[in-house]
Amino acid sequence: MSKSGVYETRKKDGSTYYRCSVTVKRKHISLGSYATEDEAAAVYEEARAIIDGDPASLPEAPVHLPYQKFITLLNLKINGVYFGNPIFLKKNFFEYHLSPDRILKFDRDDLFFYAAHKIQLKGGYLFVCDYGSQYKILKRYGIRPFAVEGRDYLLINGDKNDYRYTNIRILSNYTGVRAEYKDEEKSLVSGYTAVVHVNGDYIVGRYETEELAAIAYNKAVDVLHKNGIKKNFITNYIERLSAAEYKEIYDSITISDKISKIKPTHKL
Repeated sequence: MSKSGVYETRKKDGSTYYRCSVTVKRKHISLGSYATEDEAAAVYEEARAIIDGDPASLPEAPVHLPYQKFITLLNLKINGVYFGNPIFLKKNFFEYHLSPDRILKFDRDDLFFYAAHKIQLKGGYLFVCDYGSQYKILKRYGIRPFAVEGRDYLLINGDKNDYRYTNIRILSNYTGVRAEYKDEEKSLVSGYTAVVHVNGDYIVGRYETEELAAIAYNKAVDVLHKNGIKKNFITNYIERLSAAEYKEIYDSITISDKISKIKPTHKL
């Protein structure tokens, strides 16, 4: 006879494994699959202890439960809401627990999205899958692909896990554009530098506004392509400018002579 909450089942090759689950307020919650009945039973008993336990004396860490499942049950017990993803609600924000050492913070405005999208960590970047594609969560906050923290955006309080909107400051809205600052706090901008990368950084020029620097970068990319540099540069779109206005600035803006001297012989 199987232990409480544990179900014996078989793989396609005929081998046996064990699943366990709990039911809370008519909601069926799977707790995973395990190699032995004792493992599954221990997970079930721990889950049951959280659900039935005193909220004032709940454990801070799991013993048998997978960590993320532990968080979902803890949130259900304390906050009365079940999420399939490892979300724990706080007063004005919520936590997304990737691991005991990686706990992300988000505004409540993002709750619906992250309740439906599982966060993954790959190559040091945080991703979600949406409509069959993967993209970095930074995109959700207006941070461009390949943006560098400290140069293109700031997490103001220094917490690399805090993605609340008040903690994010965009320093550069365009590819190849870097703001220059008068102060260490990066609050007073002195100008903008356009930089293009071809086996190293080349300064295109320094400009008064971010948009001028973005257009200068685009012009540098066009020169590089004409010179035979076969690199898939990301170019900038200046939304507020009409085509005629953009062309006028593009034709008149000056870029460094060094850009025209970069040839395909450079290793890309």
